[in-house]
Amino acid sequence: MRTTQIHRLDNVNQFKNQLLIWSQQFDDVIWLDSNNYEQNHSNFEAVLAVDAFTSVQTNFEGSFEMLKEYQTNVNDWIFGYLTYDLKNDVEDLSSSNFDSLQFPDLYFFQPKKLFLFKGDQVEIQYLKCVDDEFEDDLKEIQSKKTCHPEPFDCAQDELSRRVSNDIKVKLRIHKDEYFEKVNNMLAHIHRGDIYEANFCQEFYAENTSINPLDTYLKLNNISNPPFATFLKFGDKYLLSASPERYLKKDKETIISQPIKGTAKRSENTLEDEALKEALSKDTKERSENIMIVDLVRNDLSKTAIKGSVKVEELTKIYTFDQVHQMISTVTSKIKETTHAVDVIKSTFPMGSMTGVPKISAMRIIEALEETRRGLYSGSVGYFSPTSDFDFNVVIRSILYNKTKKYVSYSVGGAITAKSDPLKEYEECLVKAKAMRTVLEN
Repeated sequence: MRTTQIHRLDNVNQFKNQLLIWSQQFDDVIWLDSNNYEQNHSNFEAVLAVDAFTSVQTNFEGSFEMLKEYQTNVNDWIFGYLTYDLKNDVEDLSSSNFDSLQFPDLYFFQPKKLFLFKGDQVEIQYLKCVDDEFEDDLKEIQSKKTCHPEPFDCAQDELSRRVSNDIKVKLRIHKDEYFEKVNNMLAHIHRGDIYEANFCQEFYAENTSINPLDTYLKLNNISNPPFATFLKFGDKYLLSASPERYLKKDKETIISQPIKGTAKRSENTLEDEALKEALSKDTKERSENIMIVDLVRNDLSKTAIKGSVKVEELTKIYTFDQVHQMISTVTSKIKETTHAVDVIKSTFPMGSMTGVPKISAMRIIEALEETRRGLYSGSVGYFSPTSDFDFNVVIRSILYNKTKKYVSYSVGGAITAKSDPLKEYEECLVKAKAMRTVLEN
């Protein structure tokens, strides 16, 4: 079905930048980049999928069944996303909050052209119907002008000139209202309705045009996360600096790596180490993480072989350019006959973006938040021809509807009985820093 070529690269970063610039001519683009972050459970250092040969798009009940049928029938690489609002397809829930981005609930496509990076090599896979374009594409890619280490300054030479809007970011929920809503959520916790819930707020800009690739490259340059994503679907874009994996399938092994627990970085080495150490010992942050680990264990057990669910790492601290994060790793084993899409459906949405108990938390989240989450706190990833998959969590991300000239980013945090509304608000600002820096310079 696919013709494959392997090329050794003299300058991997340069080829990546050239490839991203070249990809902008297509309506369907997904770029996934680990930024060479040292991690376990990684198959590729970067992947680009472009140009849909077939696709599936849904906005109604039965989305997971449609995805299951599509993935089974295509039996090839497919790339796409799942929005948070697919919770309504999994449970008896609904979404009626404001939505100015209007991404379809689910979208996957079979790419005609695929680039898989590992070490100093790129494996290029083209569907047979376009494999006569190999050589011309390579020449075109390598002709693109880039510069290093600030590729975004040159990217605009190949794209449209950067739109120099004076971007004014607004808050959907202002500070006093945020405190009121967090206190409302705390009341639910003290009544015993829930133990923990992830509460999010939106920052947005209207009548705003941005250069999506330029903005993504800037965001990635200051964050260097292991699950970075550039997604283009027609006039809709995701520019993501996500540090979090949602779920991965490697043959019969399932891996989930929820993040709960955040601390800011310091340029002073001693102070930075102290912040990292304090996070590792913070009882509130550890309890947040452990509650979600229990939720993930329960979710994985729905498809796991009995006794196979294990916690490989508990509350381990990982350091990123912008923040320190507390991450746990939970694994399970499934039967060979278990369908890949069923594993995702039985765990969706991810525990780190919902709460405990999950359904009650999602109902309260929907009532208190002002914005429909859509792709934020959803997931982007791929299925391989062997039905393996890897999906991230869409956080630390900018979403853009080009036609509506609407730019949005959301941040949130876990609210528990020990939460202080002011500290939660300050944590949101730490998480929002990279996106705001990029948009407002």
